Amino acid sequence: MDVPDAIRDKLKRLPDKPGVYMMRDRQGRVIYVGKARSLRKRVLTYFRKATLKSADPKLKGLLKSISDLDVLELRTDEEATLTEGRMIKEYRPRYNVSFRDDKRFLLIKVYRNDPWPRFSLCRIQKDDGATYFGPYASAASAREAQAFVEKRFGLRQCRPAVPGEADYRHCINDIVRFCSAPCMGKITRDNYEQRVEEACSFLCGERQDVLDELERDMREAADAHDFERAAAIRDTLLLLRKALKRRLAGKKSLAVRRREAMNGLVEIQQALGLNEPPSVIECYDVSNISGTHAVGSMVCAVDGVPTPNRYRLFRIKTVEGIDDPGMMAEIIRRRFAGAQAEEKPLPNLVIVDGGVTQLRAACLALNELGIENLPVAGLAKRFEELYFENKGGCPSIRFGADADALRVLKQVRDEAHRFALTYHRKLRSQRIRESVLDEIPGIGEKRKKIILQHFGSVARLRRASLQDLQKVPGIGRDMATLLYQGVRGG
Repeated sequence: MDVPDAIRDKLKRLPDKPGVYMMRDRQGRVIYVGKARSLRKRVLTYFRKATLKSADPKLKGLLKSISDLDVLELRTDEEATLTEGRMIKEYRPRYNVSFRDDKRFLLIKVYRNDPWPRFSLCRIQKDDGATYFGPYASAASAREAQAFVEKRFGLRQCRPAVPGEADYRHCINDIVRFCSAPCMGKITRDNYEQRVEEACSFLCGERQDVLDELERDMREAADAHDFERAAAIRDTLLLLRKALKRRLAGKKSLAVRRREAMNGLVEIQQALGLNEPPSVIECYDVSNISGTHAVGSMVCAVDGVPTPNRYRLFRIKTVEGIDDPGMMAEIIRRRFAGAQAEEKPLPNLVIVDGGVTQLRAACLALNELGIENLPVAGLAKRFEELYFENKGGCPSIRFGADADALRVLKQVRDEAHRFALTYHRKLRSQRIRESVLDEIPGIGEKRKKIILQHFGSVARLRRASLQDLQKVPGIGRDMATLLYQGVRGG
């Protein structure tokens, strides 16, 4: 099969490592997200002649629609599985079937400060004071882990915040589930809290002795010819070991990444001559096509780790045409003028996506605001050179390909680029959808705004009946008829 030029070079550089890949169509929209233990082996299979020849209609449709691809290298296959799910929910690719129900991976949570804590399942982690375990890539593993800790540590399953005798009236969990029955005063609060802490340690992967105990129970059941119970314990063991293995692998992977990030920050400090490692880095990028739908992005990394709740997006307001340095200056000016007005702390380092021109534009904008001592650098894509301004000009630094500093800088730069590009594509797609109204006689900007505000989107407008359209302020029967026919192409 013919491979697009944009893809051919990328295929040669695919790593033999776990990760996630994204297929894009000619408009740049993500149409498929997948994960692989080896990105090189998996992605290459799509571009073989034999694949297209033997593919089912759905896969053939995907293969003929691919115009570009991106890959995200990750540490482990488990991390790739979780990342794949998150990206499918973010992009909603039309060729993906899994995760279409918009569910998230299960977590186990417990409010340890409750009078009598209980473990429950959820899909969204909130900043609500609870302790969370997971996410679990397998729902069965999450449910089995929850059931096991309840039974093994004698924890309650009932919902009342403070269970009493009335709650026990129709409950036999102290018999069938080995509940310690705090509702009947069979256990003190201190002893119950100790059991909760032991359960938390187990879910953190710190109680291998509990799994060993469960394995002994399985062997004893088998020796007693109670094969049904032995099989049930075996299945529980497999699920729990799988869940704990994934969790421990994730913790180990995260620890390695954090260590590398801290090493990278020290390398950046030494290269730029900073007083301390830049614990808070902000990176800026702009995105536009021939100056249209121009947007900017700011992403933030704390201790070298991206922190999405600090990200910001900008619509370019004062710059027209193709002027990336001018756009960069605008978003820097707006960001730091706002920080000054609100007396917010500044980052330790500012990175702009680009070379000397973008760097000088950012520095000039900061100087206009009276901010002169904030370290600023530009990361150019061509040779991954880091430029920084000093009295002698704008010298550049090249880190080694495997340097932790370059890994930190590329991650935050690529994240800024992704964030800006996603926003730009969203605005462009929205404008394309709304352009159908421009072709209908009598629909000017004012009426177009009223119509879109009334229905919320073009998709809802297309589903509206003729009677619904006549309810829009300022739209009579004749105009409603034109609108009805226009949005349906008939």
